[in-house]
Amino acid sequence: MLRLRPQLVPRSMWCSRALTYAVPSSAATACALVERPPCGYLTSAGSGATWVCLQVLDLQDIGHVKVLKGLIPETGGALAESLKREERKGSGAMRFHEAVGRSLADHGVSTVFGVIGDANLYMMDSFQRYAGGRYVSVSHEASAILAASGYAQVSGSLGVATVTHGPGVTNTVTALVDSVRSHTPVLLLAGDTAVTDRANLQKIAQRDLVLCTGAGFEQVRSPDTLVEDMSTAIRRALAERRPVVLNVPADLQWEEVELQDPQATYEPAETPRPDPEQLDRAVGIIAAARRPIVLAGRGATDPRAREALLDLARRIGAPVATSLRAKDLFRGEPHNLGICGTFSSPVALETITRSDCLIAFGAGLNQWTTVQGSILDGRRIVQVDIDASAINKWGTADAGVVGDAATVAETVVAWLNELDVATTGFASDGLAKELAERAREEFEDCSTEQTVDVRTAMLAIDGVFPQDRTLVCDGGRFMGSSLTRVCVQDPHAYVHTLSFGSIGLGLGTAIGASCAAPGRATLLIAGDGGFMLGGLAEFSTAVRHKLDLVVVVVNDGAYGAEHVQFRSRNMDPSLSTFTWPDLGPVATALGGLGFTVRNNGELGAALSAIASRDRPMLIDIKVDVDRVPPLFGH
Repeated sequence: MLRLRPQLVPRSMWCSRALTYAVPSSAATACALVERPPCGYLTSAGSGATWVCLQVLDLQDIGHVKVLKGLIPETGGALAESLKREERKGSGAMRFHEAVGRSLADHGVSTVFGVIGDANLYMMDSFQRYAGGRYVSVSHEASAILAASGYAQVSGSLGVATVTHGPGVTNTVTALVDSVRSHTPVLLLAGDTAVTDRANLQKIAQRDLVLCTGAGFEQVRSPDTLVEDMSTAIRRALAERRPVVLNVPADLQWEEVELQDPQATYEPAETPRPDPEQLDRAVGIIAAARRPIVLAGRGATDPRAREALLDLARRIGAPVATSLRAKDLFRGEPHNLGICGTFSSPVALETITRSDCLIAFGAGLNQWTTVQGSILDGRRIVQVDIDASAINKWGTADAGVVGDAATVAETVVAWLNELDVATTGFASDGLAKELAERAREEFEDCSTEQTVDVRTAMLAIDGVFPQDRTLVCDGGRFMGSSLTRVCVQDPHAYVHTLSFGSIGLGLGTAIGASCAAPGRATLLIAGDGGFMLGGLAEFSTAVRHKLDLVVVVVNDGAYGAEHVQFRSRNMDPSLSTFTWPDLGPVATALGGLGFTVRNNGELGAALSAIASRDRPMLIDIKVDVDRVPPLFGH
């Protein structure tokens, strides 16, 4: 029996539905035996050649296909599989792994982050090859989830990741918990060990593991239910605002499935209209307030909500503030208090302390926003949220209104106008002047020839880095200095990584954030401990995918939070300290641009290189471990 081997021809040279193969010249005789003339043609590769080029222009010519199949061993090969795939197109069938790729594309998925293994590799090959998707390979499975989360937070759409079975899934646990707690819609396509493969070293009860993270779980029940199962998983991820794992047994990948029409995509539920009784109680409290504050959370950051909240604040004479995740929503407004809570400035805390009413829209009012609940004490609380379960979750509100932030704010203003309620003077010219004066921060620069004051560094970075930026912040003591000094133009350009309180999640998240906004520079600020824990390998990933990413490492050579605790008890902190390599040369060795900064002069030189960067860049800033301001410095 004759064997055929694929002729290597650039894809750009292919005709529509055309395949080119090199076949033994003796195959010409077989082709001539086709009852109808073949739709391809034979041309000699040269005088005396033993191989000729066969170009099959239309494999729907069944007689021709039969002849070619007769030349191919039953075990197949590249040509055999290609011919079978073309036959399946005519019959409405395809391989399961191809159906996975096409189903993802049918749901509008264009990018998947992941690490491949034997349980998911063919699915990702099909996603790229046949569905035209982009597969972004990362170095660690946790980073696949983090990148999908960063992508979802910036794009406002579903983030998608994939891992193989067993260790591939266990490596995602911390990242899954963080995404669950940040209410981020992520689909994790997880390969699973075949049910019959009882002795597989990587076999684990993946459902039990996933559910303990708080993520959802959906099982692909059979090849024929793939489309339904994937649609269910995607709808759940979007509706429940959390990761959902779609579990795919590895032995299904080469099964044959029938083509199916994609199921209906997710449509958000209709926004509930505010209950008149709830509104009446809220308006009564607001009308009686003399020193009100309007607070916006992440759930009130769209443009319409922003304008509605500002209209309400002007109507009642209230200063405005935000939660951390709505950071910089009101930037530039004269009565903007900034972040409410543990990151508040002194003037903001003073103003909040004097208030008698807090009107919160789309804000969770957790312990960080309310400073362990102290901001809720001694003042009336009105809480507005589209999610009924968020009302009174962290404290009891005097009035809770379930509804869209913009709609509720607009309705409250209309009712106040009907009642002719007077405007308070709490948002006074004096307060605006004080806020402006306090914004010009003055502090003693503690930089030396060997270390840089982190506050000085953050202000310099904010001034030099492109204003149209995505900001990702890893965890560490430096957050108090960075989040209050490095700004974004829109709250959705700030990507949160600390919903589980873990360091080391920054760079994986930044990769996804960068892919979601390719025309915008991404800035990651991380500590040395977090970068070494979860960033070193993924910096190589950023280089490999040519991302526009700048990493700033605030390097105190220690786990700062633990160092502080040792110091506070007059104990030796050496257990918390590390002698890292200079990260600048390491970044350069990984293919990026690396700088080590020990003083303000070197800082200026490194920052001047940002404008001409042509690859991922890392700036390793040495700081004094005993002079890093406390996390909640105010």
